[in-house]
Amino acid sequence: MTDVTIVLGTRPEIIKLSPVIRECERREVDYTLLHTGQHYSDSLDTVFFEQLELPVPDYNLEVGSKSQGKQTGEMMSGIEEKLLEEESDVLVVQGDTNSVLAGAIAASKLDTELAHVEAGLRSFDREMPEETNRVLTDHVGDYLFAPTEQSADHLLSEGIPEERIHVVGNTVVDAVQQNSDLAREKSDVLEELGVERGKYFLLTAHRANNVDDPSRFSSLLSGVSEAAESFEREVIYPIHPRARNTLDGAGIDAPDNIRLIEPQDYLDFLTLQSGTELIFTDSGGVQEEACILGVPCVTLRDSTERPETVEVGGNVLSDIASESIKRGANKMYSKEGNWENPFGDGNTSERILDKICPRSIASLNNKG
Repeated sequence: MTDVTIVLGTRPEIIKLSPVIRECERREVDYTLLHTGQHYSDSLDTVFFEQLELPVPDYNLEVGSKSQGKQTGEMMSGIEEKLLEEESDVLVVQGDTNSVLAGAIAASKLDTELAHVEAGLRSFDREMPEETNRVLTDHVGDYLFAPTEQSADHLLSEGIPEERIHVVGNTVVDAVQQNSDLAREKSDVLEELGVERGKYFLLTAHRANNVDDPSRFSSLLSGVSEAAESFEREVIYPIHPRARNTLDGAGIDAPDNIRLIEPQDYLDFLTLQSGTELIFTDSGGVQEEACILGVPCVTLRDSTERPETVEVGGNVLSDIASESIKRGANKMYSKEGNWENPFGDGNTSERILDKICPRSIASLNNKG
């Protein structure tokens, strides 16, 4: 049976790899869970393992916040050490973080195959560190699990051999489907916040180019505030520590109709997403989840590596100028969420394991 190491380090990776972890357990695949510690706040990651009933990682590198190069270098060294120790056949990474790039480089230097979940996404904006991470990872990957045909086309256009590319859907669909019922059972966040389903807007903003510059961040907040005011809605903003540091450091107060709350665990955040009328975000994962949940989305970026969300009508791009944000909100507000989900049927993790651990299929069949 194939020995698998799964590398993750951030909240989105935990969520999107949770179905893969569960599928490994269902098939009794030997796997090792390695947490890089890229997110270093319990409120952003550790609680997710407990709430989603995932096993505690076998290793935690506890790298934490550092410069891009130092963080990636320390993770690469730590991952290499554990891969040699575990003698892993396949290393699985997801997405476009520094944890992904570190894992990709480490595996490419060893006799370990690399599986990239969510391969082929492209924003075509090389100023985004994430774009560099995802491109480099795809070009050293052995199994490139593209969520859509469009993502696969990006890989083919870059000269990557077709036999390395597998269109499987996106594990975010698996995660949303697996956890929506759990969220309804466990989450009472709407009652705790005193908000009514369908009567508030939701904001997430954490990317460096949006929140590190106080002037730019202020513009973003003002634009969202003005858009919400025109619809007489309060905005709930679970503020990322990076964004909070900018506000505190610059002495900026959020507009009155934007309520800052602490980062939410996954089930509470899933509840907030499913209950809102409109989402403003700069997160790729939130764009996907909004599209799957049928919630209109305004993406506060000039480009997106999830163009399918725009093409099906569930998302619109906006810069951070107030007029642009208001136009986006006017376009998406009250839009029916009956667009087609472009990211698959919720069986992506099964298709991934079928490829990287084909013997596990026979094992399951024998049990059946």
